[in-house]
Amino acid sequence: MATATATALVIENDPTDDARRLGEWLTEAGLRLEVLRPYAGDVLPDDLTGYAALVVLGGYQNPYPAPDGTPGAPWFRALEGLLRKAVRYRVPTLAICLGAQLLATAHAGLVERSAAGPEIGPTVVGKRDAADGDPLFRYVPMIPDVLQWHVDEITELPRGAVLLAASTRYPHQAFRLGDRAWGLQFHIECDAAMIADWASDSAVLTELDYDPELVVAACAEVLPDLEEVWQPFAARFAALALGQLDDPEPRRTLPLLGQ
Repeated sequence: MATATATALVIENDPTDDARRLGEWLTEAGLRLEVLRPYAGDVLPDDLTGYAALVVLGGYQNPYPAPDGTPGAPWFRALEGLLRKAVRYRVPTLAICLGAQLLATAHAGLVERSAAGPEIGPTVVGKRDAADGDPLFRYVPMIPDVLQWHVDEITELPRGAVLLAASTRYPHQAFRLGDRAWGLQFHIECDAAMIADWASDSAVLTELDYDPELVVAACAEVLPDLEEVWQPFAARFAALALGQLDDPEPRRTLPLLGQ
């Protein structure tokens, strides 16, 4: 069933990683976007009442606490709580890069500094067999193009997670929790300007001895191929949120106080 509203709550963790092309695709597919920027002082809601979907974007922060227990960002504990509620109450959720890592850590998965080193630029991932039965991934090509920009990785998926896409060096590239929450280690929201912003004075590119101009050019070259795959993916996610895909199970609602 469709929810009473058609608004997706978008959590922007970093001013350099907004919804960009993904936001355009979701809007074109019929969702309104309400963007919260906790780094700028926006307060996260206690629950997702009134929202048809949740989108959690990437960022530079680590999803795991510092050695002294300080979270990667002050709002991460609240955001993890929101992600747990999204899975529990079957709110369609799309979590990207850092967002996917937080989706994992919120459900007792493990994220660590990647032993394989940073993964930067255009690459491909391979679908796993379970993707054939997934409402979003079943229509994705076997080896889709993606954009990567991360130094941490999900080393252990949460219990019960379904692995949907993998690669040789980074095995957990996409997964689903429950039937309505997806985590993508890679980026589908970027345009060339966003990548150019990331590449400017990038310590990671310096560490890898990558030429920033070549990285930006390589990413820009694959953007049409990414749109061909991930725009329909985003449209299917919006259709799920709008109640336009088959949904055999009713969404659970929060019990009223006093019951």
